Amino acid sequence: MKRIACFFLLCACFNLHSLAQDEQGHQHHEDLNTSQLGTVHFPVSCAQPIQKSFERGVALLHSFWYEEAQKQFLQVAAFDPECAMAHWGVAMSLWHQLWNHPEEKVIGHGQEEVLLANGNGGRITPREKAYIAAMAAFYNPKKAEYDVRAKDYSDAMKKVYESYPDDHEAAAFYALSLLASEPDDDTSFANRKQAAAILEKLFGTDPDHPGVAHYLIHSYDKPQLAELGLPAARRYAQIAPASPHALHMPSHIFARVGLWQEDINSNLASIAASRKTAAMGMGGEGHQFHAMDFLFYAYMQSGRDSDARALIEEIRAMPNKHDDMYGMDYDPHAAALAHLTAIYPIEMHDWTAAAALKPIEVEGTVEQSMILWARAIGSAHLHEPDDARKDVEAIDALHQKLVKSKSDFANAVDSDHKIAQAWLLFAEGKYDDAVEALRPIADKEDSLGDEPEGIPAREMIADILLEAKRPQQALAEYQVDLKLHPNRFDGL
Repeated sequence: MKRIACFFLLCACFNLHSLAQDEQGHQHHEDLNTSQLGTVHFPVSCAQPIQKSFERGVALLHSFWYEEAQKQFLQVAAFDPECAMAHWGVAMSLWHQLWNHPEEKVIGHGQEEVLLANGNGGRITPREKAYIAAMAAFYNPKKAEYDVRAKDYSDAMKKVYESYPDDHEAAAFYALSLLASEPDDDTSFANRKQAAAILEKLFGTDPDHPGVAHYLIHSYDKPQLAELGLPAARRYAQIAPASPHALHMPSHIFARVGLWQEDINSNLASIAASRKTAAMGMGGEGHQFHAMDFLFYAYMQSGRDSDARALIEEIRAMPNKHDDMYGMDYDPHAAALAHLTAIYPIEMHDWTAAAALKPIEVEGTVEQSMILWARAIGSAHLHEPDDARKDVEAIDALHQKLVKSKSDFANAVDSDHKIAQAWLLFAEGKYDDAVEALRPIADKEDSLGDEPEGIPAREMIADILLEAKRPQQALAEYQVDLKLHPNRFDGL
């Protein structure tokens, strides 16, 4: 028995020695230090040599680099099997809090990690138990609805935050949980404002913390709040310059306030970083397509339509790539290509090209309806109601299919359907009816402050009024829209 015990002790020492060597930075995410990912202080009761490795995993979490965070925590668990918090880290990596609702298989995996954390039997502190309990609240096998899970997790993280007021990680993760559990269609932005109040207190005292700046940007990612997010937007990329998401995220604020060149710079840097880290074998290559969406939008709003067109062709030449970055098995390359292909002729007012677009199938996503949406608008401007009607009906069929499959994209496709229906009314010469059909959509967009990646419904109302030879009414609508979408090229 003594020989067996000595053998396992020798193995443990070897593992810890190897990890200590990794800390010196030989490859991949081990190369990323605090100057590249930001500074995190998250003491755990695991073996001391892996403290930096664990904190690197937390820093990766704060920049939503979930693929690499999961690898890091799995490595920690391998080197210290008694580290319960390593399983907490894996469970956190599986839930992409602001991106999607985890699928059933992801929930199952998270439940397994929580069980491993709770049944570890190794060293663990009351603080660590509180973090694990919060994670268990989300992955509770007795709960089904995402909103309930997210709210339970946030309530549990509030207890951690209140129990450990000096723990900046508890504050940051609690603030993130408020964003993740934000009620749908909340025009008061109550959760965002509460999260921002927590984070602003930390921003001055912990300026190199990646989560603080990152979550402040998300908190202020609404046109009504965006100006407040500029300090965090200009800081975050400096905190975590190696993270593709950290380089992209400031553009959410720059797009909101119409700072197009800063928007362009952010996304060009993010795309380059995604490709660099992918070449090193690191995860997250698919993130570049989200940055490309924002880059395209900024090109269009700054009048650089030739650059926007070149970006579409660049994407078209890239290979299809399935990527699980959002917890859903779909092709972000195909989705980006469909989205930008649909938007370009509408932004350019090339109605003939829009009406002639070829359908692009991106199974089970909102992007599949975008081409149909653009075709309907193009046909409407050409006063071809029969053609527009066919696309309206096709969008409706897609919507019904997504509702039946309980897809997260069903609501977005329903919005496309309603907008296309309004343009069908326009094609039929029913201008007042078209405006009235768009008005509740515009009012909702204005109050919720949806991401500026498409054509605002308020601007569409103004376009219809201009076509109806009501320039003063159109002007009033353009002016309202420009307050929420400053420096939009079409509105100007």
